Amino acid sequence: MAPLTSLKLTPWLPLFVIGLSLGYAVTVLTRLPWWTLFLIAAVWIVLGRQLRWGNPANARYRKMWPWSLVPLSIWGIYVYLADSFGIVDLGAVFFHLQAGMANHGGTGKMFVAVLYTVVMIGVLASVTWLSRHDQRWRLAERFFALVLLASNPLLFGLGQRSAAIVTDDGAWLDRRYMPPPTSELRDAPNLLLMYLESIERTYAHEIFADAYEDLNILGEQGVVFEGVRQMDNTGWTMAGMIASQCGVPLMPAGLLHDSQFEPLSAVVPGVDCLGDILAAQGYRLSYLGGASTQFAGKGLFYRGHQFNTVKGREDLEPLLDDPEYVNSWGLYDDTLYDITAEEIRRLNREDDGPWGVVNLSLAGHAPYGFPAQTCLDRQGEFDGQDILYSVECSAWLARDLIERLENEGLLDNTLVVVLSDHLTMRVSVWDQLTALDRDNTLIMLGDGLTQQLIRRDATMLDVFPTLLDALGFDLEDNRAGLGASLLSDKPTLVEVHGINVLNERLREEIGLQHRLWDGIAPQRVDEEASHEQVYETPADQADEVELMR
Repeated sequence: MAPLTSLKLTPWLPLFVIGLSLGYAVTVLTRLPWWTLFLIAAVWIVLGRQLRWGNPANARYRKMWPWSLVPLSIWGIYVYLADSFGIVDLGAVFFHLQAGMANHGGTGKMFVAVLYTVVMIGVLASVTWLSRHDQRWRLAERFFALVLLASNPLLFGLGQRSAAIVTDDGAWLDRRYMPPPTSELRDAPNLLLMYLESIERTYAHEIFADAYEDLNILGEQGVVFEGVRQMDNTGWTMAGMIASQCGVPLMPAGLLHDSQFEPLSAVVPGVDCLGDILAAQGYRLSYLGGASTQFAGKGLFYRGHQFNTVKGREDLEPLLDDPEYVNSWGLYDDTLYDITAEEIRRLNREDDGPWGVVNLSLAGHAPYGFPAQTCLDRQGEFDGQDILYSVECSAWLARDLIERLENEGLLDNTLVVVLSDHLTMRVSVWDQLTALDRDNTLIMLGDGLTQQLIRRDATMLDVFPTLLDALGFDLEDNRAGLGASLLSDKPTLVEVHGINVLNERLREEIGLQHRLWDGIAPQRVDEEASHEQVYETPADQADEVELMR
């Protein structure tokens, strides 16, 4: 029998490795079912055998390193990110590198990352072997390298972002920024702001059965908003929080044109956010989250924007009766909500002015969620995969907390806001979700709000002025940040320009980025010039007059 290293046998192995990897990548990046990867691999192997790849009639071995190794590696990174998160957001990558990833709960993804690395090494070794043993591959892979570079969305995104340096107008969004109000509130209501991790409103669709039902029931008591879409740089937890509390997308401090890649000392210090505004009104502010506040700069953001109490896993875990009752990210939601209820009781007992409490759940966290024990007792066994089980758990726990607080009389003169922090990332029903018109959850309950359904084309930026409006602030032109109050008839940026235009402008924006990181990022060269009106087209000029008056 011929040895394994013979020229006749070894082409099978590189063809097999490349074929399976190619098939898997195609199923990740398209809507094709998972089993088609084997069909793609089979076609690749048959084609390779027919064309005698790696074993040509006149084989000429040459020791060389293929040009395509680096482009292939970059594509491997992109496929890994797409497989892990569904939508690849470069802003999220840069921000997490800056803000820190300590105490994250993605231990499972670490294993997947190692597995991807091993597979990519196999692919690179296979391409190298074929290129060395087949002169046709040596000639073709140079062209292949250029195609890989030109088609990679990661490089395309970096190229677009770096082009912002020479754009004609890098302050299109910054000109539309409206500073938040400074007027004094009368009979200021309390605020309970509940972020439900990844629980988008899309789950209310009938194809997901009753997973969202408890939130539908909550919505019958107040105002439900439909159409709150997700623009770029608002699609992860910190970005969703900043968009909804500051009215701006989270543009990382360092993206090619500056050198801000050292750890952050503050998060968006250049804009006033919900905490700053409420603190000026005498609010006592608390943030409670099941995950660590050290991850992605959550602690920096809330402390830097005047929250009095900021507690995450490292602060709350020692309070648990059962220290083993935690998940890889942190506290389960039933525990977090019990702590939230106790915090609200404390604030009510003190009776020292209005309070604001923000909490962040974990039950809906992709890819499978972390359903609490009380949900297991109520819903039965969890298979460890079905995200709809976790969605139902998250919705029920949120409703249960609100009803408990209402029954205790702790929500008198209180605005309750239930919202998703962002659209979910890749989960078990990803294909069904992405086939629908997706939007975020936003429900408001309060004494001054009548039950209604508001359908508006909006983004998370519009949540900020809507919150302020519902609290009773007098907004100039019904706007704050880059948003417009959805309780008014003021058009949103999406309604005027469309989501695609906003995303395109965001990729070219420099002025807003400098505003967000004022004091950290390099200062704007010409402060007056940055506010000078620049009109790109007659149509844009008309829109700008309307929006900026």
